[in-house]
Amino acid sequence: MALNEHSVALPVPLPGLGQIELANDYAICQQIMQAASKNYSFASRVLPLDRAHHVTALYAVMRVGDDRVDVDHGAFESPLAAIEDWRDSYWRAFETGDSPYPVLRAYLHTADTFDIPPELLTSYFRAMIEDLTITRFPTFDDLLHYMDGSAITVGRVMTHILGTTTPRISDAYPAADALSIAMQLSNFWRDIGEDWERGRVYIPLEDLEHFGISEDDIAAQRITQPLIDVLEFEIARTERYYDQAREGVPLLASGRLAVQSALDLYHAILPAIRRNGYDVFTQRAGTSRMRKMALLARSWWATR
Repeated sequence: MALNEHSVALPVPLPGLGQIELANDYAICQQIMQAASKNYSFASRVLPLDRAHHVTALYAVMRVGDDRVDVDHGAFESPLAAIEDWRDSYWRAFETGDSPYPVLRAYLHTADTFDIPPELLTSYFRAMIEDLTITRFPTFDDLLHYMDGSAITVGRVMTHILGTTTPRISDAYPAADALSIAMQLSNFWRDIGEDWERGRVYIPLEDLEHFGISEDDIAAQRITQPLIDVLEFEIARTERYYDQAREGVPLLASGRLAVQSALDLYHAILPAIRRNGYDVFTQRAGTSRMRKMALLARSWWATR
């Protein structure tokens, strides 16, 4: 996809990398986001123009890793070899200041622009490698440990990209963490059936035991009262994270509308699960375009 120098608003490129080439790298990141996530793509449309492409770079780096683990490990002998190669390519990009991968070149530029420590993605690669062998989580604390890499990393990098009004960027981490957790939990409860097909169960085993649910019940796609009860328990837990996250939106220096929109879009998954009669097996709890527009209007009002 060829772009001209006016296609994307870019800061000063890294030495040796031309403006057109850099715009093309970011365009590839944009294509990856659009193909993978309707909610992220929708919310990204209201990001400040000078931040939007940086967010796509972050998304693309993590999506490539996710897909190497979950979708296709390509020419590598195993998903483990594929994700380890992506991890090593990431660190090599920061060591050398360049990469043969457009996605990594774009993220390298983003990290340089906003002084993002490369170590912030360390836990992400750890979580992706664990994802290959860990398919059950005995406690909610174990699930939080997994999300430390799979979700929390995203929120913390986003605080660097959008900036904060706090004395230190890390002061906004707790609210960013809460939003990242809430959004991923929403996906977990929506995708119980899909995850089961992939051999994974994200409902903590202690919760399944407490409510008297077996994995046979999940396999049989039984919508029973115990399933409804555990979903309501997890939804209530997720709501508390959304409450904490809302308090953090005003701490952002830019992009408040986009973050509030993402919050509202992912939060909408929870009532959609109820509207679907708690069928998390054959019905995907989604949001219509009309509903998304209404949520965007509400987000705009909330961030005025």
